[in-house]
Amino acid sequence: MNAVAWEILIILLLVIINGVFAMAEIAVVSARRVRLKKLAADGDSRARTALALAESPNRFLSTVQVGITLVGILAGAFGGLTLAAQIGGRLAKVGPLAPYAQAIGVAVVVVAVTYLSLVLGELVPKRLALSAPEQIARLVAGPMNRLTSWGRPIVWLLDRSSGWLLRLLGIQENIGRGVSEDEIKILLREGIEQGVFQEEETEMIESVLALDRLPVREIMTPQPKIIWLNQDDPHAVLWHKVVVSRHSCFPVYRGNRDHLVGIVSVKSLYANLAAGIPIRLADLVTAALVVPETQRVGHLLETMRESGEHLALAADEFGGIVGLVTMNDVLGAIVGDFLSFEERLKPVARQREDGSWLVDAMIDVLELERVFPEMCMEPPAERDYHTLAGFVFSQLGHLPHEGEIFEAQGYRFEILDMGRHRVDKVLVTRLPSPSDASGQVPPAGQTSP
Repeated sequence: MNAVAWEILIILLLVIINGVFAMAEIAVVSARRVRLKKLAADGDSRARTALALAESPNRFLSTVQVGITLVGILAGAFGGLTLAAQIGGRLAKVGPLAPYAQAIGVAVVVVAVTYLSLVLGELVPKRLALSAPEQIARLVAGPMNRLTSWGRPIVWLLDRSSGWLLRLLGIQENIGRGVSEDEIKILLREGIEQGVFQEEETEMIESVLALDRLPVREIMTPQPKIIWLNQDDPHAVLWHKVVVSRHSCFPVYRGNRDHLVGIVSVKSLYANLAAGIPIRLADLVTAALVVPETQRVGHLLETMRESGEHLALAADEFGGIVGLVTMNDVLGAIVGDFLSFEERLKPVARQREDGSWLVDAMIDVLELERVFPEMCMEPPAERDYHTLAGFVFSQLGHLPHEGEIFEAQGYRFEILDMGRHRVDKVLVTRLPSPSDASGQVPPAGQTSP
């Protein structure tokens, strides 16, 4: 092998060494520390070394830059002093090129070394490092760690010099920056594009991240929509409320709703019935978990986990109960769309299996007429009420009480729940028409044949 071939081989070797340094730099910087920590925890010593380099990159990067700089200088000097001279000497024998032989030789060497340095020394190694950063970081961590130890004095000098210059420019290093929520969301979106995650999964994860910003009042059932049990009500009234509402737990009060007694579950009521024991709410209630309405849902979830309760009452700044929140409400905030606070305040009417309707007394009369087309209320100019509660007051002429019943507009109205001086829930049942030979009660909104 002649001298030119040897010199070309030496330059190629220097370029490859430069590529190894570049690959090591990108691999260690790009490697995900979470994966390296897991591998290190599983006993991978190379991952442990790579993690140490990634967590203290100043010395490592200084070592890499020293190596890249020295290799580049050697490749340039060797090519310019030896290979360029060899090529120039050969071109000098060509008559027309003889005056420009040395310049051509230098140009050929510069172009060739630059091309090799870019392709073999930078682009290809860096792409390899980005394709598998953790694996390559583990491979190069040992040699790079030894080089860092050998070059400690030079690395110390360079590290101090660069740190001093950064302080002079007023730039503060932020090596230990953590992962932000926005970065997690970006990674989730990238996972969707690559088919790693489903859209629903990312929505749930983002909802979980939002729990620490979501106040309890945004997911609670507001106080006007809560069905309460009065501790002093007779068994028939209590059981009627339980059956009609179909809830599993109820807040219990004594006298008025400002005097909260606790929470009672349908399970305990059923247990007493099965045992033939008369129901006494005072013996069945348990202490209620009361939280501020401003408490974050994430904190509420932790409170429920520690207390073992699946239901909590929300209180305002004056200590009044303003809402009720359950574990199902928290789950709804995570796994799917849930109604806003304003939407939850909107009165609703829900039809039951027997054809009757459980109606929020705050429902507007226009909405009531839409749900029950057979009702013919007075024209708006002639009536002095706007809600079902106002209609109840106009029909009875006095303050209703729970369990009171009246008939009007072809329907039977039963006052199911009262909030002190306000009607909360009304059970509406269509009366059978004279032409209904079967005697069955057709669903609201349908006429008998």
